[in-house]
Amino acid sequence: MTKSNSFFHNLVKRFKLSSSKDYVYFKDIVFTCCLFGVLNWNSESQEEELEAIAAQEQKIFSFQTLVSATKNFHPDNKLGQGGYGPVFKGKLDDGREIAVKKLSQTSTQGKKEFTTEAKLLARVQHRNVVNLLGFCGYPEKLLVYEYVVHESLDKLLFSSGNRKALDWKRRYNIIVGVARGLLYLHEDSHDRIIHRDIKASNILLDDKWIPKIADFGMARLYPEDQTHINTRVAGTNGYMAPEYVMHGNLSVKVDVYSFGVMVLELVSGQKNSAFNLDPECENLLDWAYKLYKKGKSLEILESKLYSSSDLDEVSACIKIGLLCTQSDPGQRPTMRRVVVMLTKKSGVLDEPSRPGIPGTRYRRSRRPGTSGGSSSHSSTTTTTTTTTITTSTAPTTASGPSGSVPRRRSSSSGISSRSDPHGKRPMMETYD
Repeated sequence: MTKSNSFFHNLVKRFKLSSSKDYVYFKDIVFTCCLFGVLNWNSESQEEELEAIAAQEQKIFSFQTLVSATKNFHPDNKLGQGGYGPVFKGKLDDGREIAVKKLSQTSTQGKKEFTTEAKLLARVQHRNVVNLLGFCGYPEKLLVYEYVVHESLDKLLFSSGNRKALDWKRRYNIIVGVARGLLYLHEDSHDRIIHRDIKASNILLDDKWIPKIADFGMARLYPEDQTHINTRVAGTNGYMAPEYVMHGNLSVKVDVYSFGVMVLELVSGQKNSAFNLDPECENLLDWAYKLYKKGKSLEILESKLYSSSDLDEVSACIKIGLLCTQSDPGQRPTMRRVVVMLTKKSGVLDEPSRPGIPGTRYRRSRRPGTSGGSSSHSSTTTTTTTTTITTSTAPTTASGPSGSVPRRRSSSSGISSRSDPHGKRPMMETYD
């Protein structure tokens, strides 16, 4: 019996596990506990045995393996700076190219994001979701991904020098691919997952220009029997749905909204949060809706793409983008419906209403037993670290000017439209 088998055999005897199925399951628990620091192994021999088993599992990488692959995390191999630390390119001895995400030693929020991303992606397998190859938990926390050649979408879409690589066909395929990836996360994966941070910088493009959703550090599991959950707000300015920013209401429709913003960015080549083409419009969504209502929606399309684009596809994407960003989350389509609209060339699409923009005057619909639709929020908002499950009615849009500022909520609500209530992640793009 090898040292590693002997180590686990003695451990299993303590818990009286007899079947091989229980043994394998128990090993997985031990690996996970070691990875996330739940168990601490002080014995040098035990650490060596764990390293040997990790190598056999091929999902846990030794630290030395990743040091060698990245040439000791050499600056020349740095691909970028993620939400909680740098990302390095590496090459394993078997020839595979990898991307190694490293937890910054100074990060105050990265440890939780590391754990979240590792747990969720360990069970996710889809063509349009980045593939997590493995982990390293000691002496540093590292996530190991497949290397994606063209890196992130924003580096191509919002850079005048690189934008020519994204012709309309590629843009349309990116839209369809991301839609399919979100459909998988929302409905077809083992656990229903809300990404919470869909944006161009979190979409990677491989050598065949296939889009892959990445960066699951803020993702949340979503109970299938609930209408929405109330949670603290964290995200990126310009991509967050109004009901989430203002009330903390989190549902799959939050991802749908972010997807809609990204669709309009892909069509126009304009960044929503940095839009300045029309002084009468606050952002890209306002501008797209204004042109759509005037029957001039094709003017949204980036001018260089006009002659070579399928204008029917462009028109459909603009309408889908507007439908996905409607103020009332109940009026936004599901990702399954979006995929059908994109791929089945279904008939006439619904008529979109004005996009919902964080900061618009907003109220909740009246619930039984309350005296007003917008005066009572404390029962459906949580300020604790534990997510509260609720089945309250989805919010609807109130009348008022599009850019008006919402009333400041009482301090008991814990939700601010200006910053993340965690005090950890400001709602601005400082961590792309």
